[in-house]
Amino acid sequence: MDANVLLSALIGGKEARVLSHPAITEVLTTEPTLAEVQEYAGLLAKKRRLPEDLVLLAAASLPISVVPRERYSASLPEARKRIAERDPDDVELLALAIRMKLPVWSNDNDFEDAGVTWYTTAELLRLLAGQ
Repeated sequence: MDANVLLSALIGGKEARVLSHPAITEVLTTEPTLAEVQEYAGLLAKKRRLPEDLVLLAAASLPISVVPRERYSASLPEARKRIAERDPDDVELLALAIRMKLPVWSNDNDFEDAGVTWYTTAELLRLLAGQ
């Protein structure tokens, strides 16, 4: 799960519907992704006129597991080659996807040519509706 998806879920975007679907039991992310969310939570709260603590509490209540870097660090060099030029902030998430052989959930197209399966929220909602 990329930071843009997580931030949108926090304010009740369509991503919250994906996370609350019965087929979704756990979503993985990285510590840097979560740090990025925490960094922008204050701005998001201010923009939406919400208390920052409420936004951070919402983040803690989502079915998200943070995978320690040591579990995917062996894939970091390959991830850097594939995506660092497009968005260095996405290297760790791509390394996690490569190592765990899992798709990436992101609403930006930085992962389009990264060599992993990549889903947008709209695509996930269509797939989950077909179940």
